[in-house]
Formats: sequence, C-alpha cells, structure tokens
Amino acid sequence: MILPVIMAGGSGSRLWPLSRSLFPKQFISLASDLTMLQETLKRLDGIEHSSPVLICNDEHRFLVAEQLRQQAVECSGIILEPAGRNTAPAIALAALQAIKTGDDPLLLVLAADHVIQDTSAFIDSVQKAVEPAQNGNLVTFGIVPTKPETGYGYIKQGEKKGNAYQVAEFVEKPNLDTAKSYLGSGEYYWNSGMFLFQASRYLEELKIHRPDILESCELAINGSRRDLDFIRLDEEAFLACPDESVDYAVMEKTNDALVVPMDAGWSDVGSFSALWEVSEKNEQGNVIQGDVLTEQTQGCYIYSQNKLVSTVGVENLVVIETKDAVLVAGKDKVQDVKSIVNALKKEGRSEAQQHREVYRPWGSHDEIVQGNRYHVKHLRVKPGEKTALQLHHHRAEHWIVVEGTARVTNADKTYLVSENESTYIPLGSPHRIENPGKVDLHLIEVRSGNYLEEDDIVRIEEYGVGY
Repeated sequence: MILPVIMAGGSGSRLWPLSRSLFPKQFISLASDLTMLQETLKRLDGIEHSSPVLICNDEHRFLVAEQLRQQAVECSGIILEPAGRNTAPAIALAALQAIKTGDDPLLLVLAADHVIQDTSAFIDSVQKAVEPAQNGNLVTFGIVPTKPETGYGYIKQGEKKGNAYQVAEFVEKPNLDTAKSYLGSGEYYWNSGMFLFQASRYLEELKIHRPDILESCELAINGSRRDLDFIRLDEEAFLACPDESVDYAVMEKTNDALVVPMDAGWSDVGSFSALWEVSEKNEQGNVIQGDVLTEQTQGCYIYSQNKLVSTVGVENLVVIETKDAVLVAGKDKVQDVKSIVNALKKEGRSEAQQHREVYRPWGSHDEIVQGNRYHVKHLRVKPGEKTALQLHHHRAEHWIVVEGTARVTNADKTYLVSENESTYIPLGSPHRIENPGKVDLHLIEVRSGNYLEEDDIVRIEEYGVGY
C-alpha cells in the first residue's frame, strides 16, 4: 500500500508579501480556488493509498488541521517539527512512524507547495514507479524539462530499467549555457523532490550513509506522544538532528536510485515569475487577481487583496497588494524578493512573519487601527468555536457584536450578546468568546490600556489557542 507523505514545511519567502513565515505559500490559494496543500491532497484521489501523513512546523499545526478538515481528509497523523531540519530527517520521521505502527508501506513523498497541471500524467508516473520501488529501489521523479531552467537541480538518466532509468548523476543548478546543453541532450530531468520507496529501504540507506540523522530521528519518534491528530516529537532529540536534504544524505550515495520521467506541467512555484507561467492569462498576457484595472499593460502578474490596483503603460511587472504591504518588482528580478524579507527580519518588522489578518483555530483577527493606548480589531469566530479562557494584566476590552450572537464568559458570569449590543471586559477579568450559532460571529474589539501587545495574556483554560 502507498502511504503519501506530505511535507508542508518551508516559508516561501520569494512569494512575499502573499507568503509569510507564519502563513506560507502551501496554505494559500495561488493557482486555483484550493490552497496548494489541498491541491496536493486532491491529486491523490486517482491513486490507491492509505491515509496520508503530514509533516509541518509546530507553528503551522492548526493551519494544516483546518485545511484537512475543510477537505474532509483523514490523516494518519500530523508530525510536528519543533524546528526545520530539511527533507532527509522529515522523511525518516514518516518512515519510522509508519514502521512503529507495524506497517512497511511504500512512501510517496510529496511537497505541499508544488503545482501539477496534468493530474493524469502525475498518476501515470507514480504507477510506473510502484514496481521498481517494491523491488527495493529508491525512485525519484524527474520532470521533463521545457526550457533551459537555471533555478532547478538536474538528474542525468543512465541505463534504462523497465519504466525507469538508473540515476547516472545528480547535478547542481547550472548556468544558462549548461542548462541549454542539458535540454538539447534529452538525457536530463529537473529534480522534482518527489520520491517513492519502501519505508524500510530508505531507513536502511540512511543507516549506511547518515547514521547520525537516523539515530536522532529514532530518539525523536521513540519519545513522541500523540495529541489528537498531532504527533509531538521529543524536542531535544530532534533539535540535535543534522540539517540535510534527502538528495545529499541518501539519493546521491545509494546504488539503487532510479528516476521515472514525469511530464505533468510541474512547477515548484518558487517565484512570482513561475507563478505567472502556470496561471491563466488574458489576451495581454496578464495574470489578474482581485480588483484590478489595466491600461496598456502586458505580461504582468497583478494581485489585489484589499484595494483597487491600476496600472498604465507597464510591462513584465509583478504588483502585489495585501492589507499591510505592496510589492512592485520586475518579473525578471523576483528571485531577489527574498532580500526584502531578510531586511524586514533584520529590522524586526512583523510583515515578514504574518499578515495583518491572523488566522487561529477558532477563526481570525484583523487589525483595523492602532494607537499608543488603543487597538481596534475585527474578530471572526467560526460556528461552534471558542477562544481560550484568559485574562490580561494591562488592558481592558470592549466587544461590539456586528453579526451573529456571542456567548461571553466574563469573570463568574456567562451571557449572550446579540447584534448591535456590546459588553465590557475589565482589566484582570477572566473572559472567553464563543459562537453558539450556525453562522460566523463578527465583532469589533477595542483594546485600551498602557500595554497592548499580544504577550499580555494569561491562559486559564487552554482551548486550542488564544490570541
């Protein structure tokens, strides 16, 4: 049986300001109405498989769980990494967890942030890889190149082995002339970072080539505990694990690496220019999302989240508008967006980490206006959800319900607050908001006090997470 292993880590900094470290690209709808993670899960429908395992950063756990819930996808577990340690340890965790349950499945390792336009071709390549994987080979999927790409690593094919080829060589990202020669030879594929191999075979190879990684992962899994669908690792053991990719740790060293070609309209969407390439364009070659007006504009990617964006007389630009940031870049310079993110991090600015609207398991909160002694926020609470019971030492809060009905806990009282009604939460009073209704609850929160930051919070009773 195939066990899909979905790696949902990473920050996607080259897609800032759409992608932030606390809300990266795999959780965003970029190429369709579904998020990239949801598209990855949907892609599995044509393959006979067991419930997938997902691997993500601890800080993204509720985003993963919520997106699974939206698609009604059952999973075998969500493995939470306390810190990123690259793909070799991540895959080892999935393999060890599978074997811990008494199985030794074929692991179909996929990234949550890839676009694949031809699902049938994807499924066909996976099916061709099953037999060689069952025979003990470690199969990677090589993307049939469509242009001399310098942003990807390459795989050179060797001797033909049924539906696969022996891997002759893994090659680093080439310069343009070398990439052109690879494309002309017909012997090279883009390295997709997708794999199919038996759990035990991967661990055998890891033990030979990187026993230090295997030992750390074994300790992390042996000391793990279940928390609902989450698998919490032994943090100390995993933090001691080396940071290494599966290519360097295993695939470049094993004698049993095979490559199966895949021609499925694949992209890792590593930049806005890559996103422009895989998106539907109008007659002027523009990709337009949101409230956008253009005049004499060609070859652009324009995204509006919150405001009207208009362009006149421009070509080959990327224009991204979100609630708290605007990016304008030449389409040929988008690889350098990461430099902006690094500058924001250096200055300690929140725009590098999260959007103005912050998502929580119970809903979301969005800042409207901020002053020295006041904050005004819009809160949305999903039906049947509630925040943690909490109190604040430095601020009081006013809540005004604008849509729906709130059940409010305020000190020793619990009461309902309906539309156009409000309530006051004094400083130091334990409180909670709950939505007992069938539709989203919307309210305006006005904070006032001498310290209004998010860390002024004491959780009395944990329910998911407060804010």
